[in-house]
Amino acid sequence: MDILFNFTSFMNADKSTYLTQDGIKKMREDISILKTKLREISERIEKAKELGDLSENAEYHEAKDNYAFTQGKIQELEHLLACAVVITKDGKSGLIAIGSKVKVRSDRGKESEYIIVGSNEADPLQGKISNESPLALAFLAHKKGERVEVKTPTATTGYLILDVN
Repeated sequence: MDILFNFTSFMNADKSTYLTQDGIKKMREDISILKTKLREISERIEKAKELGDLSENAEYHEAKDNYAFTQGKIQELEHLLACAVVITKDGKSGLIAIGSKVKVRSDRGKESEYIIVGSNEADPLQGKISNESPLALAFLAHKKGERVEVKTPTATTGYLILDVN
């Protein structure tokens, strides 16, 4: 179910999982891979059972632990998908929102580009920052040409918003 991102509802919402279409696709792929792994682990459990005494069968106990962990991870990802708020941008307001690609210049003159994503998709090395990070929180609901200050525990840095997509 796609909805338009609304900054006011974002600020008043409970802890939701915000995902882009790419994030949903990746999460579904991860679930598929984990389900395949689960079948393989199940086969290992069956083979270990054939070896006899299960009380001292390390392979059996390891496989059972892996099965439980993998099953838990699948359930976690499925729950995140079920509760996800899909990010779609209207692009008309010009306001920075989750899903926006933002180009900024710091007071130190360094230019950077960020994509604001939900916390489950964050990957700072790829320029994807969490909507919960101090940087993203400072940018949200601002427009191109505005200056914002980002406060972190160690410093305050100003940024000029150069572009918003």
